[in-house]
Amino acid sequence: MSQNSTVLYTAQTVTSGGRDGQSRSSDDRLNIKLSLPGSNGTGTNPEQLFAAGWSACFIGAMGRAAQEVGVRLPADTSVNAEVDLNNNPEEGFFISARLQVSLPGLDLALAQSIADRAHQICPYSKATHGNINAVITAV
Repeated sequence: MSQNSTVLYTAQTVTSGGRDGQSRSSDDRLNIKLSLPGSNGTGTNPEQLFAAGWSACFIGAMGRAAQEVGVRLPADTSVNAEVDLNNNPEEGFFISARLQVSLPGLDLALAQSIADRAHQICPYSKATHGNINAVITAV
């Protein structure tokens, strides 16, 4: 972190039991049961949480990107995020993702350019850049 940075928010959670446990935030706004991906468990899983967080953040980044080109995001903007948990013998476990961006009413080329710019400025995209295969597509 640079010397000129300001921490805007710090999320605090406590998780116990791993992928088949529970997680709770310090302010108790998040209090969830976790289940293994693909299981019949009653909880969510880290991949779903990551997809939700990234897509929400990405919409904010698209708002900033749209502002840069003098466009307003449509009210019904959405991001369909798919986060894969993968495994192979050489790499072990790893994540890959696809974000499908819907900007109804905007030209597809403009929508893709906004999505591409958002991928450059979104904190989640920055955190994953070079670490996971992520495909960002305007639909």
